[in-house]
Amino acid sequence: MKALTRLLSVTILTAIAALGAQSAASAHEERPTRPLAGTGTVPTYRTSGPTLLVCKTDPADFATRIAGFPVELKAANEALWQQCQTDGYRHLQAAVDAAQLPGTIIKMLPGLYLEEPSLAPATGECKAVEDNATRGKVYGYPVLTWDQQLACPHLGNLVAILGKRNLQIEGTGANPLDVLVDAQYQKLNAIRADNADGIYFRNLSAQRSQFNAFYVMETDGFVLDHTLGRWNDEYAFLTFAVDHGLYTDCEGYGNGDSAIYPGAASNINKDRGHDVPRYAVEIQRCYGHHNTLGYSGTAGDSVWVHDSVFTENTAGIATDSAFPDHPGMPQNHSKFERNVIAHNNVDYYGHIVDGTCKKPFEQRGYEQGVVCPAVGLPVGTGVVNPGGNYNIWRENWIYDNHYSGFVTSFVPGFVRNDTSFAAQFDTSHHNRYLDNRMGVSEKGESQPNGLNFWWDGQGVGSCWTQMSDTNIRTLPACGDDDLPAIGAHRYLGEPGNTLKMYACAAYDQGRQHLPVDCDWFGAYAAAGLGRIEVKWALGGALVLGLLAIGLYYRRLRASRRALLGLLLAVAGLTVGVFGTIDTGSVLHPIGLALYGAGFALLGLALRATGTRRLGTTTLIVAALALLGAIDHGLIMIPYLPVSPALLRVLTEFAWIPWALGAVVIGRRATVTSPTPEPTPTTT
Repeated sequence: MKALTRLLSVTILTAIAALGAQSAASAHEERPTRPLAGTGTVPTYRTSGPTLLVCKTDPADFATRIAGFPVELKAANEALWQQCQTDGYRHLQAAVDAAQLPGTIIKMLPGLYLEEPSLAPATGECKAVEDNATRGKVYGYPVLTWDQQLACPHLGNLVAILGKRNLQIEGTGANPLDVLVDAQYQKLNAIRADNADGIYFRNLSAQRSQFNAFYVMETDGFVLDHTLGRWNDEYAFLTFAVDHGLYTDCEGYGNGDSAIYPGAASNINKDRGHDVPRYAVEIQRCYGHHNTLGYSGTAGDSVWVHDSVFTENTAGIATDSAFPDHPGMPQNHSKFERNVIAHNNVDYYGHIVDGTCKKPFEQRGYEQGVVCPAVGLPVGTGVVNPGGNYNIWRENWIYDNHYSGFVTSFVPGFVRNDTSFAAQFDTSHHNRYLDNRMGVSEKGESQPNGLNFWWDGQGVGSCWTQMSDTNIRTLPACGDDDLPAIGAHRYLGEPGNTLKMYACAAYDQGRQHLPVDCDWFGAYAAAGLGRIEVKWALGGALVLGLLAIGLYYRRLRASRRALLGLLLAVAGLTVGVFGTIDTGSVLHPIGLALYGAGFALLGLALRATGTRRLGTTTLIVAALALLGAIDHGLIMIPYLPVSPALLRVLTEFAWIPWALGAVVIGRRATVTSPTPEPTPTTT
């Protein structure tokens, strides 16, 4: 028993460490942020107030840009152009610096804004900060304190909006692309709004940054309205440590991480159940397409995403607790409803393998459709949710995602630099998957996902209202009240699924490394016997099967019961391997049932021959296999903190060397002294 306890502890720690591999440095590094008071409001669009104009000076270029505008809009822009030539600004940054009155509106006329003054090399104090930064760098840029950001606004930013309040920046064109801020891959961020409560962006675009097109940080009250971000190495829109935010009618494409990233949103609901009074950030009618992810949010807490579209990405949505040093961990209390999450099957990993993503930014071909994936994801997935709690997924259309509609797994706390024991098991719990249209389009067309749900089997209090096409056939159901009818109570994932997550987390963009035994990476995905979980299933089946055969021939050949047990066990192990290959099929629980029955007969036969302890251990393996068949084939057994599969694997680890010893030693023959012949007598 002590040995088994030690083995259980080692296995738990190994499983946790395995998931820790997911902490590959992808999410951005930033200065520590202050908690927001949450007293702000979502700003409203204003049509009057102090107004500054920004425009260029080439009349022919301007005339070309507005030539196709509706008559009234064209006339309005012509009038603004005349005024701007007299008293306007030529760069957005100059207008931002000049905005001193509360409620200032900056109107940007159609044009291409390169913000040339912001590109000047750093000098003096800022050059020293750049060269001597003591903290880690992002793409070679130092992570600045707030005071350093104020002193050196353009070390990483093309346009820096720092400490401004209630500033509104809007384009005057017919659509967002009429006003275009272009970082030309020369700055980390195209537009950064930092400590800028009340900032409102409307009807403009930003592109070609080394990290973010629009970056809003540590701000209480912001709106991104009819804005577009494209061709950035990481994000179109990144908001971080914010509250009272609204993304509306936004679009992002061609981004190496995601179009939309509301990371570390204000953690206002952390101590609540599902009864939340408000959300920190709302996202509506947005469109994320042709990115690695349409939406992502490390510690994306209290975010409400609705009536948006995430299509033609590698994966549609990810909300997670998988990267360190983000405030608000673990991720919690987001709601996704009435979104279209479909056709997310675009494989960009070839650009990693062939070296395209090692070239300088401007040579990679982002404008021609190249995307350099910042993270490793299963190509063809609707939603990836590693380590989220109290999330609701309701009435979304999730279809034609070739890998899976959902992939859900847990992430231990030390990945986010929380080393307390409880934090190692604090995700992913109390998630609700309610009335989503799985494999069916908005028009009612059948467009199935590869699977509807892939789940590692870990979590407490989560439930599903759709139960078909899943890797674990016995998902806990939600009742009519949207609460778990029974629910799951597992603090560790299924061993095979945990192993899979460990292998697949080894993606490394910088080293151009794709895991060879993972089935996530499109054209480079492992298949069949190449998948790590199949390799281990086959290897385990061979070891167990050969030992069972050895036990029979060395100790149990006289037992018909043992022969039947051997046949059942070998059949079950074989069927189980095919069940692992065919994810979610009934073959897996059938294989467990056959294997359990076979080992039960072998255990009884061993006990009958006097090998009682090994026989008892064999019976324990059998019992756990039969429990696993029930757990995976009929109903998930409630109130078990770990799955029968994990307990069975641990017991098998103890059984294997014991059985090997019994095979090697074989049956010891009983030696008896010969009876002496009687001494002949003489007469």
